[in-house]
Amino acid sequence: MTQPDTSRKLRLGAFIMATGHHVAAWRHPGSQVDSGVNIDHYIEVAKTAERGLFDQVFVADSPGVWHKGDRESFSRQGRISHFEPVTLWAALSVVTKHIGFVATASTTYEDPYLLARKFASLDHISKGRAAWNVVTTSAENVHGNFGLDTHPDPATRYERAHEFVDVVKGLWDSFDDDALVRDQASGIYFDPDKLHALNHVGKHLKVQGPLNIERSVQGHPVIVQAGSSEDGKELAAATAEAIFTAWTSLAEAQAFYKDVKGRMAKYGRSPEELLVLPGISPVIGRTEAEAQAKWAELQALIHPSVGLATLTPFWPGEDLSKWNLDAHPPYIPEPPKGINSRAHVVLELARREKYTVRQLYEYLAGARGHWVVIGTPETIADRMQEWFENGAADGFNVMPPVLPQSLNEFVDLVVPELQRRGLFRTAYEGTTLRENLGLARPASRYTTLLAKAA
Repeated sequence: MTQPDTSRKLRLGAFIMATGHHVAAWRHPGSQVDSGVNIDHYIEVAKTAERGLFDQVFVADSPGVWHKGDRESFSRQGRISHFEPVTLWAALSVVTKHIGFVATASTTYEDPYLLARKFASLDHISKGRAAWNVVTTSAENVHGNFGLDTHPDPATRYERAHEFVDVVKGLWDSFDDDALVRDQASGIYFDPDKLHALNHVGKHLKVQGPLNIERSVQGHPVIVQAGSSEDGKELAAATAEAIFTAWTSLAEAQAFYKDVKGRMAKYGRSPEELLVLPGISPVIGRTEAEAQAKWAELQALIHPSVGLATLTPFWPGEDLSKWNLDAHPPYIPEPPKGINSRAHVVLELARREKYTVRQLYEYLAGARGHWVVIGTPETIADRMQEWFENGAADGFNVMPPVLPQSLNEFVDLVVPELQRRGLFRTAYEGTTLRENLGLARPASRYTTLLAKAA
């Protein structure tokens, strides 16, 4: 490998999926079987990530039950019960000092005022370590939870998302940084001239403001976006400071990296203001044989009904139970309308690798279409370094197959190898998530307006 540019460091997030990312992880002896609602499990995981000097931990979330497939596969899902992420992160922030917390919240099904208040509170509680993963919710089984008859179409969801993010950021600016005087001698608590009502009236939202909590140490929690569709890339280019994405080849990842960063100029932003963090699910062994044995052990735990359920979104309306598991899929469709860009990744993978049905669901079972790398710590570091140094990634969202076991292995074996190569920090640079990610603190929109007026 070539010598790294030591002025640029990998950014690492730990993407936490309860028992682990492998679909059968809950059956593995290295998992915590009730982890979705086990706070001690999450404390252990967060502390492990912090010991490994990770920038952040992240949990995906949905405002409904995750369910794909038939009743048989549904009964075998290990992700049916799990914490709401902001609540979880608030609890974990008091037992950690450096790690950042990325919580998912939907612009389609949440209220912007309540969301802004919730994340501002988390940023204060954590002393500047909060981030919001902006999603529009692609799942079509949740609208009934909110009194809606149908799930909004993608174009409407993303149009609302642009407006929603702008409203939330405006609410976070309700108080100027120096608005809270708190002068006990004079009795003046704050300067009313430095409190601003948003008075937003838009196509989708009407929000008066101001927010009833002051600006936090980060100014705004970090904005994260997850998705690689055309609409998703535009939302990220306009608003995000980090983007989570899924690719399985260097060429695809390079094309995405160049594309999304190339869209930023029209929004008055520079490429350095957005970190591209593809997912990587490492299966680690001290030898190649050990790593392959670990992967085989996990694959043996997949029930066929659960495996086929992972393919259901990509073959809508098809009865997959009739397929021969050891033959190639009868056909590979174009990505279904309304399904996010993950369909492109999965269907291209099926075409490129010529997988059988079983091979395809076994691959997806590991990390739902994200990059699965099986090998020694040196092998995994080689692959990460290749993407990092060749315009494919600013860092990675590490997706442990089994928790807590796989995260411990990554921290103990891969992190030291990355540090040895000069690719990763040996100590935290700052106290806030923004400082550790190398992101600037945003100025208040009202301060900016005053500066322009002057």
